[in-house]
Amino acid sequence: MQLQFAKWHGTGNDFILVDDRDGLLPVDDTALIRRLCDRHSGIGSDGLIALRSPHMHGTDFHMEFFNPDGSKSFCGNGSRCAFAFWSSLNGGVTDASFTAIDGVHEGTWSGDEVAITLPAVKRSDHDRGGKYEDFINTGSPHLLVWVDDVEAVDLVVDAPPRRHTSRFGPGGTNVNYVQSYGAGIRMRTYERGVEAETLSCGSGVVAAALSAVARGLVHAPVSVLTRGGSLSVEAENGPEQRFVSLRLIGPATYVYRGTIEILP
Repeated sequence: MQLQFAKWHGTGNDFILVDDRDGLLPVDDTALIRRLCDRHSGIGSDGLIALRSPHMHGTDFHMEFFNPDGSKSFCGNGSRCAFAFWSSLNGGVTDASFTAIDGVHEGTWSGDEVAITLPAVKRSDHDRGGKYEDFINTGSPHLLVWVDDVEAVDLVVDAPPRRHTSRFGPGGTNVNYVQSYGAGIRMRTYERGVEAETLSCGSGVVAAALSAVARGLVHAPVSVLTRGGSLSVEAENGPEQRFVSLRLIGPATYVYRGTIEILP
């Protein structure tokens, strides 16, 4: 099997994208997903995205995201790259509606950056953490750990026990370390499914921004600096202790196209 793919990244968060609108990619083959994402024996990425035909009337496409371990989740930066990839396949279309594992999203170009919408998010759950922790689900679960200096944290040592804490259930959680930084925030992320630090995590960026807003440290839009670059998060206070009108904005960068032969 000859598999055509493209590589994109969003602030260093890199993805394999496959135009699978014909539905031929064996997405149930988790061993294949793991092999393709492996940085030593495959293409290498923080995840694989299958761009599929619409799953819902009125939308333009469906985005199926797989972590490097083959598990599924929502991915903010992956969604932005999926929209940019879809736009490139359709002559630079400026906006689209698409579905992911967590529901419907809108994608659009904002200058030379990509913005995606997210569904309403419940405000910080302070009860599930300590004085310096919040827990927010932005389509993927995120523990926010507030520290004085994110660069001083040894993620390899500190993050895994938090990631697997029993209170987050069998799937565990992503772990983000956050600090105030100028008029915005700075962060680092240990991603579940990758089981390592990534240069950026879109859903984690949104969670960190909302945690900062809830704590009264910043006002939206929030500038968020990751190791891979800067993103912006828009949000408004809504009813029932929820944030609404959420948008994640940042660059989506094309890297290269290729073809890989899938051997049995």
